[in-house]
Amino acid sequence: MRKQLRALFVAVLLATPVVALPTSVAAQPQEEKKQRSEAKYREKLYKEVRHQLVMLPWYSVFDNLAYQVEGDKVTLSGQVTRPVLKSDAEAAVKSIEGVASVVNNIEVLPLSPMDDQLRRAVYRAIYGDAGLSRYSVQAVPSIHIIVKNGNVILRGAVLNEMDSSIAQIQANSTPGVFSVENELGLESAAKSAK
Repeated sequence: MRKQLRALFVAVLLATPVVALPTSVAAQPQEEKKQRSEAKYREKLYKEVRHQLVMLPWYSVFDNLAYQVEGDKVTLSGQVTRPVLKSDAEAAVKSIEGVASVVNNIEVLPLSPMDDQLRRAVYRAIYGDAGLSRYSVQAVPSIHIIVKNGNVILRGAVLNEMDSSIAQIQANSTPGVFSVENELGLESAAKSAK
């Protein structure tokens, strides 16, 4: 009788890993499927946030809106020339299905007639250039001109390093500009980061 119990006990011990194996193998595809669906959801949320921000009525080449998505929380950042754009951006993102909270870190640039003149002058210098004029045909041109207290920051994306350099040279040559910070990236790098 002891030999039979011992044999049964050994058989149960040997069979246990075989029984446990199929459940762990079955759990792996479900886990992978869950991860893929979460990644798809995150990508969809990124696209929807971008769409809502680009569609804002007062968003222009003189504004820069950026965002970061962490789960169901969206953090907004950047600079805008109109205070209403800051609140509109927050309201638009809050209305997206799946967004639970919005942190609004958008900076409203100071009102300044001098900065307004510089914005227009830098815009004419950059988009008036024959090599850069192709960037102006988009609904929101890809080179954003941020002016604060006479200092210019160029943000956005261009096709190549040459266009980035030309934009910086054009902005630097504009009378009244104190400094130019070139933060233009390449469109190919921006697409591969997505």
